[in-house]
Amino acid sequence: MSVTVRYTCPHCGAVVSVARTPDLADRSVTTRPQPGWEYAQPTDDDLEAADGIEFVCGEDGPVTDRDGTEIEGCGRPFYLNFVRYEQGVELEPDPPTYGGPRFDFNA
Repeated sequence: MSVTVRYTCPHCGAVVSVARTPDLADRSVTTRPQPGWEYAQPTDDDLEAADGIEFVCGEDGPVTDRDGTEIEGCGRPFYLNFVRYEQGVELEPDPPTYGGPRFDFNA
């Protein structure tokens, strides 16, 4: 069973759609890939094996505005990040390197 899910391009606001299984949990949509994560293409058969999906706005199929009118995409990549686990622990996107040096300039 699959469902069609819509995502908004963070660059231009265009809406893309992808058919996928309903049990995948979305974490975020970002303009950059998460370090070390593997991304599938929207047309791949096994999206569950990846850590997310890499879209290219307007090149992976038709895109629309929020009202459903077909428009051109901006051609820029963006990334859907799934909830990801390592040894049963949910990982945050772009996790800090634990055990190594940390540079927190926002303190």
